[in-house]
Amino acid sequence: MKLLVTGGAGFIGSAVVRAAIAQGHAVVNLDALTYAACLDNVASVADRPDYRFEHADIRDRAALDAVFARHAPDAVMHLAAESHVDRSIDGPGTFIETNITGTYHLLEAARAYWTAQNKPEGFRFHHISTDEVFGSLGDTGQFTETTPYDPRSPYSASKAASDHLVRAWHETYGLPIVMTNCSNNYGPYHFPEKLIPVVILNALAGKEIPVYGAGLNVRDWLYVEDHADALLTVLQKGTLGRSYNIGGENEARNIDIVQMICTILDTKRPKETPYAEQITFVADRPGHDLRYAIDPTRIASELGWRPSVTLEQGLEKTVTWYLENEAWWRALQDRDGVGQRLGARA
Repeated sequence: MKLLVTGGAGFIGSAVVRAAIAQGHAVVNLDALTYAACLDNVASVADRPDYRFEHADIRDRAALDAVFARHAPDAVMHLAAESHVDRSIDGPGTFIETNITGTYHLLEAARAYWTAQNKPEGFRFHHISTDEVFGSLGDTGQFTETTPYDPRSPYSASKAASDHLVRAWHETYGLPIVMTNCSNNYGPYHFPEKLIPVVILNALAGKEIPVYGAGLNVRDWLYVEDHADALLTVLQKGTLGRSYNIGGENEARNIDIVQMICTILDTKRPKETPYAEQITFVADRPGHDLRYAIDPTRIASELGWRPSVTLEQGLEKTVTWYLENEAWWRALQDRDGVGQRLGARA
């Protein structure tokens, strides 16, 4: 297939690009190259004849129409989004424009292209979203595909809105869509503003390792390369109009994640004192959801997909990657917001 991947220079998008090329697909990577994008993420495939890059913004309908006309993709994998909750607290407008308005323009460009091509049966629009649209869980229970939406942050609200748009374009116009909602991703090329890369890089720099509140918030952690494999599975085997929750089956409290990383670093990059001594508890994020957990029954039973990487394996692989790729993350240290506390203005 020829895939149009939006946001393919980002963390998850670049993993999808690399995995798709490895599986034999051709890829057109469309990215606006905002602060969290990095073309080094796809350097390993950049010279291949089955890879093309388009510098374009999903909010620019004319640019989208031109890309569809130029490349005639068989499917769209829509990952382009503003995704950092803390940034959405400080500046929600960008999240509304990109995640809602941008998705609308992409849906319309895809619908126009699909219609002009006489609605080919094999065309797919795969919308990639987050479990955060479902809100917050207590100590028990899991999100399923029928869990009511209950977003709590500007980020999750904007993603919930984009999910609703995609469903509406399927029901109203017949656009052939599939949808996925994933748990927290981690792994190589993770932009250094999210929890795991922040912990690794602050630890290495001898800085305080910030933990929000008491560190008791629980997330289900999904290794990014597992996620990319799941997304390509849903694209090719998923039922049209259906959504699939993708989880890592690896629930852990934030404080446990931080301590696990410190222990790994104690072994791989030992110093005089344990890294855990750098842990510092800071004021919590406004509206911080207590727990996310995904029930992966549908994707497992219908499509035969399960995650292959345990949390212990994934964290060790991730820490090793950051230790071996210092040039990659050093180049990002001067980008907007990196190394700063965001989301505290509320």
